[in-house]
Amino acid sequence: MAGKGKLSAAEKAASSNSKVSGKGKGKGEAKTYVKDQSSGSDAKLKAATAINVRHILCEKFSRKEDALGKLQQGGKFDEVAREFSEDKQRQGENNAIQLALIRKVRRGALGWKVRGSLNGAFEKAAYDLEPSTTNNPIFAEVKTVFGYHIIMVEGRR
Repeated sequence: MAGKGKLSAAEKAASSNSKVSGKGKGKGEAKTYVKDQSSGSDAKLKAATAINVRHILCEKFSRKEDALGKLQQGGKFDEVAREFSEDKQRQGENNAIQLALIRKVRRGALGWKVRGSLNGAFEKAAYDLEPSTTNNPIFAEVKTVFGYHIIMVEGRR
């Protein structure tokens, strides 16, 4: 949580009742990307009560597309998040230098989120993702009232 009692844009998006949709798909659907298709399995994910989630939040579609391009070219999720994420409320500061420093440290990490604490479509997209690493991420994208999210999950429990 950003600051005492303050929610970041991502946390507001995740917990709000806003409508979420994926570009080119029906409302509430997300696009999922897997770099290495051979590593995927046909087995269903085990049920989880919490996930360790990261995201990249972009206000503009074009910026989100640039971030997706970097990821699809093999960029590390945390490095792309540091470069492209615009989650200013999560960073908690308005000073440009402080924002840049905080962005470098956080690298899109939202931390562990329990089931039911996220907005429906955001949560569905995140819980449907297999855990992956920032070096070889499996990620999905979701649009909220706060902008365009690219989401990855690092762990499930």
